[in-house]
Amino acid sequence: MARIPTALFGGSFNPPHVGHVLAVAYVLSTERVERVVVVPVFEHALGKHLAPFEHRVEMAVRAFGWLPRVEVSRIEARLGAPSRTLRTIHALEAEHPDWELRLMVGSDILSEIHQWQAFEEIERRAPPLVLPRTGALTASGAPQLLPEVSSTEVRALIAAQAKSAESNSATEVEELVPRAVLAYVREHGLYQEV
Repeated sequence: MARIPTALFGGSFNPPHVGHVLAVAYVLSTERVERVVVVPVFEHALGKHLAPFEHRVEMAVRAFGWLPRVEVSRIEARLGAPSRTLRTIHALEAEHPDWELRLMVGSDILSEIHQWQAFEEIERRAPPLVLPRTGALTASGAPQLLPEVSSTEVRALIAAQAKSAESNSATEVEELVPRAVLAYVREHGLYQEV
């Protein structure tokens, strides 16, 4: 029985931004994958403060839900804290033995892999799909396809917008965050303070 090529896209998604959406669209368009599974971390392994898990899952659904062959998984809530990529891979393999996993990572993450638990085993079980990101060096010299935008920058813009009605950050944040995600952020008052 043929296995189904499946890309695993894990992240904080705190909040999801256009760079995340473009990464998923790019992989679906160019790689041999049948689906992308977006996995918001339950709790960051390095202790970073995150918006509540259910908010981040809902924002991910709003950011990616319109894309065909994409699903948002709540698997890390079942696995508990802290979130570990290898544990998530093991759980997905157990639930979906017919999947052939590939791990999506931005080239900016490559400098952090020494902090990951058992990265060699992760590479073996879910060979990485490395996506060149503007502002991050790549060993291959591949073109940098993803915009230089970060959730940290987005949170700062949202907080600035909340503090000043005259701020230019409204226009800038609207260019970096999917409309449905930004509406959810505003509806729930998320990221009002940095």
